Amino acid sequence: MFIDGANLYAAARALGFDIDYKRLRDGFASEGRLVRAFYYTALVEDQEYSPIRPLVDWLDYNGYTMVTKPTKEFTDASGRRKIKGNMDIELAIDVMEMAEHVDHILLFSGDGDFRRLVEAVQRKGVRVSVISTVRSQPPMVADELRRQADNFIELQDLAPSIARIHHHRDPMMNTGGMSTNDHGAQAPNNLYDNL
Repeated sequence: MFIDGANLYAAARALGFDIDYKRLRDGFASEGRLVRAFYYTALVEDQEYSPIRPLVDWLDYNGYTMVTKPTKEFTDASGRRKIKGNMDIELAIDVMEMAEHVDHILLFSGDGDFRRLVEAVQRKGVRVSVISTVRSQPPMVADELRRQADNFIELQDLAPSIARIHHHRDPMMNTGGMSTNDHGAQAPNNLYDNL
């Protein structure tokens, strides 16, 4: 499993659900032999508190291989402060390195930049399933990536088995903008909004 964190978050958010990463990992592990589950995300390093840090820590302790790097801050042409955190190269390198050890790759991303990567590992005899959505407005998966994949799995179809189940809580309980799932993973409601 190779998860483009920001891309998967945006796709699930566009479909109106949050992902329970324990259910996600366990569900795919039950379908075959899961060699590794990689999760890629950029982190804002200079903040006192990073809103994504609790999720990253939970994933790290619960069976995911975390691949992170610091975000870069820059000012665009109109003078606005922007934060950039692209993990495409890291993901592509890991896919190429793992390709000789697996027969099927699950790519959780709709980024069209991965089309050539998918094509390259297919030439090595590896099947590739892309998990994203065409049901959001606009669709979150690039058409060229979807066409290149051996299999396209609609994220919305997985929602019943991977969505976080929200329990009713005492409204007086303040979680500081955090949502907690049954497995202890906390994820901010606006996880990747600033990237």
